[in-house]
Amino acid sequence: MCQHEAPNLKEKVILLSCNMKEPRWNKIGLIYEVDNKNKNLLTHASNPLAMHLNNDVYRIFYSGRDSNNRSSVSYIDYDIVAQTIVYDHKTPIITPQIGSFYSHGITIGNYWHENGEVFIGFMGWQQKEGCHWRGDIGKFNLKTKRASILMDTSHEDPISLSYPHVMFDDGVYRMWYGSTISWTSSNGEMIHVIKEAVSNDMESWNYKSCVIPYEIGTAQAFSKPSVIKNQEGYRMWYSYRDGAGTPYRIGYAHSRCGNKWTTGQSNLDISLNGWDNHMVCYPYVFEHKSQVYMLYNGNRYGLEGFGLAKGN
Repeated sequence: MCQHEAPNLKEKVILLSCNMKEPRWNKIGLIYEVDNKNKNLLTHASNPLAMHLNNDVYRIFYSGRDSNNRSSVSYIDYDIVAQTIVYDHKTPIITPQIGSFYSHGITIGNYWHENGEVFIGFMGWQQKEGCHWRGDIGKFNLKTKRASILMDTSHEDPISLSYPHVMFDDGVYRMWYGSTISWTSSNGEMIHVIKEAVSNDMESWNYKSCVIPYEIGTAQAFSKPSVIKNQEGYRMWYSYRDGAGTPYRIGYAHSRCGNKWTTGQSNLDISLNGWDNHMVCYPYVFEHKSQVYMLYNGNRYGLEGFGLAKGN
């Protein structure tokens, strides 16, 4: 278990703004709006992930959904400076496969280099008849277009796993990921936390503890960690909910060594109106030419598309 007595999030924002130096986010707006006739990508553009291609152009992967709410992965190419879409792929690069660990959907985390190849980490969804949905963690080889299990449930994580963020750091692979402790709690919301595991070979994992503490009614359903590292240490952004039926917000945490984290709410919050006036979620933070950017989703988990913010 990893429940701790967590200080009030609003109180922590003051501490973070003084010592943690989270960028002050300026929203650029909705940069990709869902408009696709492909049967696998009818709605949503969730969990955006940016991979640098050349100059100012990034390939932004996302998870779209079909009429049965099963997610597949596609991408656009986007000029981050000109703020224009260079190319829209409009067809999926990976779709759910019957009988696999991603039979009911693929929602992505981040990407990394491994043995000279590039992989995208993802949550593979399964929905067996009469059972609660659940997930395992997979990786997708962008060259071979093959998907394989990266981590499945175990005695450490016996219920369900979600969105990984993998970083090759000081000679080892570090993975921050979501793990379900319980499908419900006293307020009706699930308890789903962010944990860490370390591996030398991406096969055998040394499981660490929960890195972000949860508190019932304050922050208890976490997802989609996004981690960057600089000279000051590690910074993490993530989604969290505080109770059944409440919308996601984006949280922020900082750690000198990547083990003990100080947490709080990000200053990127909902807008007064528009596509992100009820929910902000699924952040992906990256740096380009000494600037920091955040891709994120808004209302209804990215139903309309995804947006971009620039940090100052």
